[in-house]
Amino acid sequence: MTHRATLLHAFEIHSVAMIEEVLSCGVDANELIDGKSPLDELVEMYYRSAQFSRCVRSLVRFGAQCDNEALLAVLLDDAELLATVLKNNPATMNQTIDLRCAFTPLMGASLLHVACEYGNLNAATVLLAAGIDIEAKASLDEYGFNGQTPIFHTVCQHRNHCLPVLRLLLSHGAKTDVRLSGITWGKGFEWETTLFDQTPISYAQAGLLRQFQREENDVYENIRLLMAAGGRAIPEELNVPNAYLRG
Repeated sequence: MTHRATLLHAFEIHSVAMIEEVLSCGVDANELIDGKSPLDELVEMYYRSAQFSRCVRSLVRFGAQCDNEALLAVLLDDAELLATVLKNNPATMNQTIDLRCAFTPLMGASLLHVACEYGNLNAATVLLAAGIDIEAKASLDEYGFNGQTPIFHTVCQHRNHCLPVLRLLLSHGAKTDVRLSGITWGKGFEWETTLFDQTPISYAQAGLLRQFQREENDVYENIRLLMAAGGRAIPEELNVPNAYLRG
């Protein structure tokens, strides 16, 4: 396997050790891969885990460049760095970000959208304390779809990685009844799926679709949280997980 292939595989599985092994062999942390920087490749990869920010940190340690210091602080989940950046230049908190993303779109997104997408609790905490708009809307596409608020990025993640950030948003009063005309999950990837008339609750339920590959228990845990936060009654006897499917 070439160094380049090994690095991409390391990104796919969030292996910090493998990333550092490849870069230690002299691979340039800024050398373009199919026209994209290694950092961009990592950011748009489809895996989500607690190791993501450590992978970013490894790239930076080996010289990876990012012109947007606030965005980098969010990707690093570095509370101290992010707080310093916001203190020195408060206007950076209101910037919009365009990142290619394998799941929920990050076009015209806020820094809070980004923190939520990657489950970066430290960054999300700093941003909320600094007064970022918890209901900021991402960009609409050419069909009038997307425009989601940050909470949408937390309700349907791999292994429910974003549950702590979901709880944080709900504790700060994030709305659970926002309705979108539609949202395109995985836009531009082979698993692209457009869902119509979406709320955070229905988007959480999308995890039951087979292409999402989410655990049923995780899906319903999030639905219960969202329902309770919205002051909605929850039936006492919910058939979760589905007894029929359990067989």
